[in-house]
Amino acid sequence: MPEEKHFYEFGPFRLDPAERLLLRNNQTIPLTPKAFETLLLLVENSGHLLTKDELMKRLWPETFVEEANLAQNISAIRRVLDDKNGEAHYIETVAKGGYRFTGETRKIDREPPKRAAQSPEPAADSVPELFGRRMSATRIAVVASAGIVIIASALFLIPRVVKFRAKTEPAAATGIRSIAVLPLANLSSDPAQEYFSDGLTDELITKLAKIGSLQVISRTSVIGYKRSVKKVPEIGEELHVDSILEGTVERVNDRVRIRVQLIRASTDQHIWAESYDREIKDVLQLESDLAREIAQQIGHRASEQPTQIARERLISPDAYENYLKGRYCWNQRTEEGFRNAISYFEQAIAKDPIYAQAYAGIADSYVLLGYYSSLPPQDAYPRAKAAARKALELDPMLGDAHTSLAGALQDFDWTWKEVEQEHKRAVELSPGYATAHQWYGNYLNMMGRFEEAQAQIRRARDLDPLSPVINCNVAWAYHLARNHNRALEEFQKTKDMDPNFYWTHLGLGRVYVAKKMYTDAISSFERATELSGSNSMVLSELGHAYAVAGRQRDAYRILAKLEESSRQRYISAYDRGLVYVGLGQQETAMHWFERAYQEHCRSLQFSRVEPRLDPLRSHARFQELLKRLNL
Repeated sequence: MPEEKHFYEFGPFRLDPAERLLLRNNQTIPLTPKAFETLLLLVENSGHLLTKDELMKRLWPETFVEEANLAQNISAIRRVLDDKNGEAHYIETVAKGGYRFTGETRKIDREPPKRAAQSPEPAADSVPELFGRRMSATRIAVVASAGIVIIASALFLIPRVVKFRAKTEPAAATGIRSIAVLPLANLSSDPAQEYFSDGLTDELITKLAKIGSLQVISRTSVIGYKRSVKKVPEIGEELHVDSILEGTVERVNDRVRIRVQLIRASTDQHIWAESYDREIKDVLQLESDLAREIAQQIGHRASEQPTQIARERLISPDAYENYLKGRYCWNQRTEEGFRNAISYFEQAIAKDPIYAQAYAGIADSYVLLGYYSSLPPQDAYPRAKAAARKALELDPMLGDAHTSLAGALQDFDWTWKEVEQEHKRAVELSPGYATAHQWYGNYLNMMGRFEEAQAQIRRARDLDPLSPVINCNVAWAYHLARNHNRALEEFQKTKDMDPNFYWTHLGLGRVYVAKKMYTDAISSFERATELSGSNSMVLSELGHAYAVAGRQRDAYRILAKLEESSRQRYISAYDRGLVYVGLGQQETAMHWFERAYQEHCRSLQFSRVEPRLDPLRSHARFQELLKRLNL
């Protein structure tokens, strides 16, 4: 393209088309080539709406790509442009339209700034690849030397650990403070062993997250990169991390070999690599060794938390395999997955009756079965509490189990002092566990402590930036604090990230109701109903929207559906009460909320701050209900 004689400035940013640079206060901000092109198009058309079709045609001419590619670029741009305090917003999403750049832009006709000098690299043409990545000539030599070492070692019987290391500057000097562990690739001949490589990835993330000074991206944000062809700098930019760990797992009979390499995200520099060859019975110790070694390589002391990283109780291989299968099913986030997970966790306990993590897995499964209304509260939460307490009896330092116990107590017992103690203990023991921060933030929202809540949920998003449910929680926190415009903006961003996540449409509907935009609210709730398979909670919220919009016949139709469903499965009394709130029938609504109190419906915990319950605030029976809830 011809050299551009101008560049653009907006806020603290400078966008240089000729040098293809984005700078903030003269500091280079990394963007992938396609994200840069997207931002440039928006800035060049500042103030004007660009439709999604127009953007996709100009960004990917004569190439078919899914709309999600555009949404991902917009999300990446927003993360680097938006002020961390939430005050500066440059890209507006126009519903059913496209995007508009709203920042005040200045086009400056002068020579663009020079790019900082960089060390030349060897030409990459015709260079082979490792782990799907093109290597420099130096890296080829390193890997070739490593291969010779491994082969030579094999001639003298393979030792328990085979190591190879690239000659680079000491890792402590690299300034790494954050890491994403990409899903380890399964090289085993049996595809059924996929659960094994996924389980090892999860456990490695868990171990590294116990290092308080290291930010570790959560599983839900990295799982989307499984089998991804994206390059490390692009992934690092999307996840906002300094480093990437990637590798492979190969299991043959009773042995497992894990190969990993640590890469600096911004430069694609190969910092360090290891290969571990062990018997499967020692896999827990292998995970601890690997986590400790990685921590040392990135400049953190492995002795920082020796009881959690350096020592692990040996678990029988059969018990551990069942635990991994359980976590694999649990992560599917379906009712069937939760029930299968419980079965596998119980099999693990049958092999090893003092396996604390397996009990925590059972607790997690019952908490979510209750949360998704797949079981009545009286069936789900007592089982969750019993399993969580058993896990803590076996291992009081297991942060995940404290989170599970806090969730069960919060949803069912409403013993707020104990709930907060468990949340705080979970965050203290597992500072890198995104769910601990997320659930603690939800508790703080319930109590009306909105600033504290937003701090916790933003921390969860830092740890799990691509999690739709955590991003929804960020938006929901603004909604509960009555900042509906900001909530709407955050929900729109999450919708761009994943248009088919029903909780996003549910959240948008709630905000539209609060803003009295009833047509948009009903449209959002109808889409959430479709995506959720007519979940009873979603149906009730649609019924409430119909009612406040004056469509009473449709609201009563929803009530009839809930009544019919209650003959086959559990339907929350709160769900029916919410529709009657919308219909203005306060006494009938309170009748159902009294039943909800008897059932210990989890939705009641937000009664103090839920905007849709505002019509009941002066009602004597509602005020009495809040007292009984200790709210």
